[in-house]
Amino acid sequence: MSPLCFGTDNFADPTPAAESTQMLERALDAGLNLLDTGNTYAMGEGERIIGRALTANGRRDQTLIATKVHFSTGPNSNDQGNSRHHIIQACEDSLRRLQTDYIDLYQIHRHSPTIPVDETLSAMTDLVHQGKVRYVGCSTHPARKVMEAIMVSELKGYVRYIAEQPPYNLLDRRIENEVIPMCQAHGLGIITWSPLAMGILAGRYASATELPPDSRAILRGKFYTERVSPPAVEVGHRFVRLAQEFNLSPAQLAVLWVKDQPGITAPLIGPRTMKQLEHLLPVLDMQLDDSVWAACDELVPPGSAVSNFLNTTYGVGSTFLQEKEKFQELEHTRDYAIG
Repeated sequence: MSPLCFGTDNFADPTPAAESTQMLERALDAGLNLLDTGNTYAMGEGERIIGRALTANGRRDQTLIATKVHFSTGPNSNDQGNSRHHIIQACEDSLRRLQTDYIDLYQIHRHSPTIPVDETLSAMTDLVHQGKVRYVGCSTHPARKVMEAIMVSELKGYVRYIAEQPPYNLLDRRIENEVIPMCQAHGLGIITWSPLAMGILAGRYASATELPPDSRAILRGKFYTERVSPPAVEVGHRFVRLAQEFNLSPAQLAVLWVKDQPGITAPLIGPRTMKQLEHLLPVLDMQLDDSVWAACDELVPPGSAVSNFLNTTYGVGSTFLQEKEKFQELEHTRDYAIG
């Protein structure tokens, strides 16, 4: 896998299809060989754009496609979650939209408080045996749920998660406490999302109350807005000044910081425009200097957080009742379909 991977959740939301296709081609030309999407990104249009592009350019065999299943894809009770019914149907739908015979990495987008992981892994195992999926993984799972899945796979001979995809940036470093050590101990790769912290680390927000109308905090609603906390914005401003001191752009430093952290396989970059993509590509050949590393640790100490990017993970710092309420809100809010 390349040191950076291409996250496509901006495809069709808001990036137009034509520009999305151009960005995909440029990313592949630059050596980014994994395209990460999800079956609910732009209500499936993200997968369709990838499928059309790879069919047209004939580069499917050079590309690793990672997609996901879990969130709602329709109005019915079986159009969501981690049940066998939904996983099998969602996989068929993703294969059709992606115009491919197989998915390289099929990921469970969130763990389920209601479906036993045994049922989930059994369905994923069948998909692997059928040749429709090559590897399986998970996204934004607490360490205990990844560990539970590993143990069930070992006990029952199911396919085993090979990667976890958590949020990770300088503003929320909590995966360093349990997720990263657990993945290192059990041989899982870590593909991280939101290295720019929704643009907070790029100085996107003047304050926690002044939100640009085209920002994710506005366009994508509650769970995104919650992350723009006053402490996070204050650290973001200090981070911008730090990057300038070391002759880097804040966006480049934010991605570089994640790329070079112990245990990280690759961060996902999710540019909205071709200009943003070109700006981040030089990070492929950069290395984090020890002095920069130390300065970043002073801003946000290891293992701590000033913003909650795990606020869509059931059971992180919540009671059972809070977890149940969050599950119901996420599962039945169609607007929350972007990861």
